[in-house]
Amino acid sequence: MTFIKSGATIAALALLASFGNIADKTVDRQFGGSKPLTQLKAGIWVDPDGCDHWIIDDGAEGYLSDRLDKYGKPVCSGIAPPTMAIGDFKKGGDIPDFL
Repeated sequence: MTFIKSGATIAALALLASFGNIADKTVDRQFGGSKPLTQLKAGIWVDPDGCDHWIIDDGAEGYLSDRLDKYGKPVCSGIAPPTMAIGDFKKGGDIPDFL
């Protein structure tokens, strides 16, 4: 049993090592080449409480972050109904998203 746990641990570490240096979260390094997230198009998703979140979808993966004002407080603009997204957030990536 110890041998199996050791093997699973080594396999997990090898898998993590294969991802390389992923410390810089401002760059999309997945399919279609590496590019800064600032080159992708962002939209706004409104959560169930009515607050805004920046959303980006490059076709293979998505990114979401809180939309905050200059004081760090959530922006709840009412730009769309709760649980809806607006904007061209599916544009800018190299992989088409048909959903």
